[in-house]
Amino acid sequence: MLPWVDSAAARRPDHPALIAGHETLTWAALAERAGAVSAALAAQGVGEGDRVAIALPAGIDFVATLHGCLRLGAVAVPIDLRLGEVERKAVTAGADLVVDGPTPNAQRPTPDHAVLSDDAAAMLIHTSGTTGAPRPITLTHGNWAAHAWASAAALGHPTDERWLCCLPLSHVGGLGILVRAAIHATTVLLHERFDAGVVATALHEGVTGVSLVPTMLGRVLDAGLECPPLLRVALIGGGPVPPGMLRRALDAGIPVAQTYGLTEACSQVTAEEPREASGTAGRPLHGVELALDAGGEILVRGPTVAPGSVDDDGFVHTGDLGVLDRRGRLTVVGRRSETIVSGGENVAPAEVEAALESHPAVSEVAVFGRPDPEWGERVVAAVVLHEGSTAAPDDLRAHAAARLARYKVPKEVELRAALSRTASGKVRRAELR
Repeated sequence: MLPWVDSAAARRPDHPALIAGHETLTWAALAERAGAVSAALAAQGVGEGDRVAIALPAGIDFVATLHGCLRLGAVAVPIDLRLGEVERKAVTAGADLVVDGPTPNAQRPTPDHAVLSDDAAAMLIHTSGTTGAPRPITLTHGNWAAHAWASAAALGHPTDERWLCCLPLSHVGGLGILVRAAIHATTVLLHERFDAGVVATALHEGVTGVSLVPTMLGRVLDAGLECPPLLRVALIGGGPVPPGMLRRALDAGIPVAQTYGLTEACSQVTAEEPREASGTAGRPLHGVELALDAGGEILVRGPTVAPGSVDDDGFVHTGDLGVLDRRGRLTVVGRRSETIVSGGENVAPAEVEAALESHPAVSEVAVFGRPDPEWGERVVAAVVLHEGSTAAPDDLRAHAAARLARYKVPKEVELRAALSRTASGKVRRAELR
């Protein structure tokens, strides 16, 4: 099959592919840039199956290098530039080449693209590492193609799509935006970093889709986002949207669609329809099989799943806990490893967080267990209040007690200025403990 960038250029050569800062590249121009990168990589001995670490900021050079790798059949390894020296050495250890500067524009014959099979490795992506060191996950060309079409079936893919990407390109959520645009030959508006005011403005300027984590959604709402005229879907992943924030978003005319996903499945596993507002993560994407084991752990298999990530039963055992409603919609209730056992009772942090987040003064909550000589673990909540709001810890405990069983009510409420999060928006609970 043709590389995605070459196929898009053949079908829509003059259609905008990438808008980054003040520069716009058509698909023909992006394919030319990717071809120049392919030539430069080949001149350095990079070939099919070799790993190329991409240590570049989000921008045209990153995207051209990504597609330059893919058209050679090399494996792209995106690197988070915020990593420390020791961390970066760990994630680049197996790379055959590290690209950490501007990609060459030297005139060389563009090499023929590799014969790309569905089971050939496309990218090696490191998980966000909330429960330990980041783990490498290898996704194939076939995984990504299945993802792009399954996501399109769930969310639609109009030919005039302009999707805003402000997620890190070192993680699967941001990379998925680039891949879907290439496969469907649509447009990405790429921001180097997230800025709530800049994103809120951009969403009023022709953007039709955006991917955010709940924290980002809250910040663009605080920045005054309201009724963006062409926005048809705001895809929210990385954790459930607090009910109060969901109501704010819908009242502001934001077509929210919650999603559940993981790196091992090219990001999305389930998705709501835009504005469905079910309070769940939606239904499994087409072709994706989702099951719950006897303990409630979410199991996933299908064509989007990395072959090296499945267990003997053919499923990825996610470590996440969930429930399914009668319509097959998934609600994620937490991580198996994060379940708090207090006085012999199991407490799901997500349930306690939802109860506290319903308080009007509360902006963010993270619930975790702390060792306790009497209870084994005691339930503790770290709470961030809305700017200008006040609430005493005892008031917040009383609010939770009116909504939860007694053993689930936090024994401590700690007011924090902020919660430590990974680049993909997940709370670092180990740091809070």
